[in-house]
Formats: sequence, structure tokens, C-alpha cells
Amino acid sequence: MRFLSPGFLFALLTIAIPVIIHLFNFRKFKKVYFSNVRFLKNVQIQTSSRQHLKDRLILAARILGISFLVFAFARPYIPVADQQNAFQQQALSIYIDNSYSMEAVNKEGTLLDEAKRRAREIASAYSLNDKFQLLTNDFGGKYQRLLSLEEFQTAVDEVSISPANRKLDQIISRQKDVFLKEPNSQKTIYLISDFQKNMLSAATIPADSTLKTRLIRLNSNAQPNISIDSVWFSTAIHKPGDSEKLVVRLRNNSDEEALNIPVKLLVNKVQKALASMTIQPRTTKTDTLTFSGLASGWQEAELEITDFPVVFDDRFFFSFSVQSSLSLLIINGSKENEYLNSVYRSDPFFKVLNVASGNINYSGLAEYPLIIMNEVAEISDGLGQQLINYIRNGGSLIVFPDLNNDQSALKKFLSAAGTDVPVQVLNAENKVSLINLEHPVFQGVFDNVPKQIDLPVAKKYIRYSSQNTTNRQILLEMPGKVSFFSEYRLGSGKIYLSAVPLSSETSNFARHSVFVPIMYQTALLSLRNQNLFYKLNREQQIELPKISLNSNQTLKLKKEKFEAIPDLRQNENFSQLYIADQIKQAGNYQLLKNDSLIAVLSFNEAGSESDMSFASDEQIKELFPKQKIEILNTDPGSLTNAVKSINQGTSLWKVCLILALVFFAAEILLIRFYKKTQIKPLNN
Repeated sequence: MRFLSPGFLFALLTIAIPVIIHLFNFRKFKKVYFSNVRFLKNVQIQTSSRQHLKDRLILAARILGISFLVFAFARPYIPVADQQNAFQQQALSIYIDNSYSMEAVNKEGTLLDEAKRRAREIASAYSLNDKFQLLTNDFGGKYQRLLSLEEFQTAVDEVSISPANRKLDQIISRQKDVFLKEPNSQKTIYLISDFQKNMLSAATIPADSTLKTRLIRLNSNAQPNISIDSVWFSTAIHKPGDSEKLVVRLRNNSDEEALNIPVKLLVNKVQKALASMTIQPRTTKTDTLTFSGLASGWQEAELEITDFPVVFDDRFFFSFSVQSSLSLLIINGSKENEYLNSVYRSDPFFKVLNVASGNINYSGLAEYPLIIMNEVAEISDGLGQQLINYIRNGGSLIVFPDLNNDQSALKKFLSAAGTDVPVQVLNAENKVSLINLEHPVFQGVFDNVPKQIDLPVAKKYIRYSSQNTTNRQILLEMPGKVSFFSEYRLGSGKIYLSAVPLSSETSNFARHSVFVPIMYQTALLSLRNQNLFYKLNREQQIELPKISLNSNQTLKLKKEKFEAIPDLRQNENFSQLYIADQIKQAGNYQLLKNDSLIAVLSFNEAGSESDMSFASDEQIKELFPKQKIEILNTDPGSLTNAVKSINQGTSLWKVCLILALVFFAAEILLIRFYKKTQIKPLNN
């Protein structure tokens, strides 16, 4: 047994007081002779030995009462078996889970409120000289230092719900970092959480013999929950007034069937569509919402569902741009092609610029999503390199060859681009035998495909090598696996190679019914579409069209009263925004250059918090295979005593105080009820 306050043991000297009192109050019996003892012979008188017994019992009660009272103040305890340096300075890191799941309510209130109360109780079990770190999912710089007890209690009050969520290994690693400043302190980490399964790390956590790990599990009931998993459009093209089809995917994160979940779509705060969905347990389900009537420009959209009691994942933000027009560049070798002009100029959506091959503004190539080379025989090294850079950075190029000249320039260019190259020019009739209807170019083009579909015929064409098959998709194919029109990937862009030019002498391709949808769709598919949304709490780079800033111009992200200046990095043909932890709340954010709108960026939570299932104690312990961890009980009552008991061992001061009271009560009873004289009649 040990004492927390051994200095109080000097008070045991007070035991001498009752001893001294007892000695001074000791009375000797005297013999008294009576002249007439006739009436005393009939009674039995208390002897001196009986009085001595009473006095000694009272003395013992007083001594024991005082002793145990002193022991209570000295705070005795039985130390734990592995206890070492229990009372050296302590350094603690207390993690409070403030993810969305901590908004759940139990009989103690919200889990976050309970977590904050438990953190205060833990801190109260330590002394004023100990140091504390408060850590939350935010991982902010203010949490990377040790606080006093008073500072810690104040910081706990400021903790609020955050969209961030972390893995256990990330949390513990961050907690260990703060201890580097306290090498001589005894180190302990506490993790207060509901321990959702999404917190579990993929790998085990390395053991650390210098560190004690204690987990406080907050009890949360598994609740049914529906979340919005994702959204996407059936086509990436958005034109003013066109009908839009939005595909919505909902996820049922519970073991119960979800019936008739209401779904509402808002675009620019105007309701555009309504639906309801029934989802089987632990599955996803998609539905398509159709709407129209959009004007050109950026659209701020929001999808809402109604799902109680978990509501933090019932809103999903996304944004997209409706293009007012699409600019195309046609590079002509000799003259403009009437078929190309007819296709694109019939629709005011397309803005076509025809230029000669020797009169190209290289710096302006990035402004055109699609470039068409029409029978360009001479491709200079400068033009070829500029086109390859343009394609690598996301541009699309269609090549219609010139069959009347040498193919060496085209071969050199295509070889540098990594596509198939011209092998020979054939003067023979050949008909397209295969159409790849699964290619995005043909999606929505044909309602019903006849068995004997009429396809283009080539009279004079280029046979390309068939060596590059890894990044090639054939759209139209002639017998013998000879490519008629194929797509090749290069970097972020695409190259389309035609085996024939657009002349009636070489083929009927330009006059065939399949020509218009191919040219129309390749143009629309060339649009560089920004992501509909991004995930919060991820270091990510967002690629945007080239943004030029003057010295007096600033770039900022804005949402209502929130403003942030993103990190802008320039590439040759595009700009990149680097987003770290600046954006902390889901929503639609406007990207402004001064006051001019450039784009709308949407951010949503990662979605891992939506699954309200929790790890068992066994699953948690499996992450610490070589380390003993303690999972503390959170039954009603304070954690303070439990932590003290673990730190100090079994406390005995209460037992001592009770025993002191017992012995003082015994003293009173002895004085009050233990009679000095006991008289009874004698039997005659």
C-alpha cells in the first residue's frame, strides 16, 4: 500500500491525545466501610475490572477513529502491478471524434456533447502540472501544441461538428507527433469516438512501448440511413434549351428496405424535377431525372432527399456549364470543304473558322475543342509539334488525308503522335462492313438498327498499319480489319483518323447518312467538361481552361460570406487550382476573377460517414496486435475516478473515511449505552 499524500501521516501523533486523556481520567477504587451493611448484601456491585474494560474499548475506538481519519487524508492506494513512475509529469493527447456521425443522439444528448464531457472528465483525473493536447478531425495547426488544464477545458468547449473524417492510424500518428516535445513525460493517448467501421485502418498500427493507448467508446444505435452516392448526365453535352437527363444513384446503408424516398432536384434554386425511389437493404439504385429549359452559363445544382433521422448526407451539390456555342478550327490544305461547312454552319451552336495550313495562330489552338485537318499534305515540324501538345492537353483532332500527294509528312506526324501510320494508298472499291455502335459517337443516333444497314463505300483510300491496338477504337471498319474511321488516345486528347478525304471521287462518306452524326458527335464530345463535383478534405488539383491574371487581378472562391484564395499554377494550355483544406463545407463555390465568374466548383463529403455501422472491440484490437490497449467503460457516471484508478491503482481513502466514522460512532455508543453498574437481585 502507498500514499498519495504521505505528509498527513504526521498527524498520527494526535493519537497521543486520547491516550493522555485516558491516563488522567483513570480512577482507583477505594474501600469504604459502612457501619451498617445489612442492605448491601443483597446486590452485586460492579467490579473495577469491568470499568477498566469499558475505558479500554473507548480508548481503542478513539485511536482507530483518529488513525483512519488521518489515513483518509493521506489517500492510501494499492498500486497496479505494472505501474511505473505513476506520479511523474504526464503528457496527454485526447482525440474527440467530431465527424458527422457524432451528431447522433442518445440518452446523454448528442454523441459530440458526450464526447466533450468525457474529455473534461479525463482531464480532471490529472494534475494542474500535466500537459494536454486536444485533437479533432480538423487536424488544424492550433491542435499541434500542448495546453494547460485550463486551456484544454476552454478548447474543448469550442469543438464543433466537422465534415472531415480520419483513419485510426492517421489520428494516432498525429498524436505521437506532439509528444516529440515532451521526451521525459509519461505519454498517454485517449480516443473518444463511436468508432464507425470507416475509421478502421487498412494496415495494423505499430506498437509503441512508450505510449499508453486508451479508447472510450460512445454508444450509438445503428440507424437506417439513405445517402446520395453520385450523379452524372447521360451525355456530357449541355446546350441551351435542350432536354437534360440526370442519372441519380442512392445508397441504402442499412439492413432495412427504404420505401419511396423523395428526391428533389434544384437548379439555380429552381425546382426542376421530382421522383421517389425504393431501395433494397445494402444496395444502390439509380434513376433518371429529365428536365429542360436551361439558359447558357454556369448552373448551380442541388439534389435533395428526405430521410430521417440521419440528415447530414441528404444534400448533394454539383455544377455544370451550358455552352452557348462551340468553336471549331478547320485547317485546309488547298480549299475549304463544302461538306464540313454544311454540317457545322447549319447549326448556330457551332462557330467555324477556316484557315490555310500556312496561316495558323499557334497560340490560339487551345481555344478550339476540336481541330479538323482537311487534306493537309505538308505538315511542318512546328505545326506537328503544336498539334501533338494540343492533343496531349485535351484537344481533339480529326485528320482527313490528302491522297494526291506523298504521305511522308502525314506518316512522320502520326508516328510522333503514336498512332497507326499510312502504309499505302489503294485504288480499289471497298465497302465498310462493321460499325461500332457501342462507341459514344453513336449513342442515341439510331433508334433501331436494321440487320442490313447501308454503310459507306471507299473507292480510293489509305491503308493504315494495324500495330497500335492498345489505344485504338475503330468506329467504321472495312473487310480484313482495315480501318475506315478510328479513334486514338494521346494524353488527355483524341485523334480521329479517316482513311478517305471528303471528296466524291474517293468515297461517298461525305454524302452518307452516317457522316453527319459522326462529325456532329465528335465535335460535342470534344468539349472539355469539368467534373460535376469534387470531394472535401482531399488535397486535389482542379484542371481548368487557361486563366490569365494581370497584376491587379485576383482569383478567389466565394460562397455567401466565405472567401478563399486558391493556389493557381499555370500549364502551357491550362490552369490548375490546388485545393487543400481551404474548403471545409459542402456546397457550390463560385470561382471569380475580381468580380467576373469563371467557373462554379462543387464540393461534397466523401460519403464514408453515411454507413452507420460500428466496429466491435475485437475488430479494434486486431489493429493493435502487438500492443495492449484499454477500452474504458462509459456507463453512467464520471470517468475521472476510473482514470485515476487506472493511473494510481485501487484508492482506499473512502474505506478509511468510513472506518473512521464507524469507530467514532462506536465510541459514542460505548459511552451512551455501556452502563457502569449492573444491579440484579440475589437469589436467596
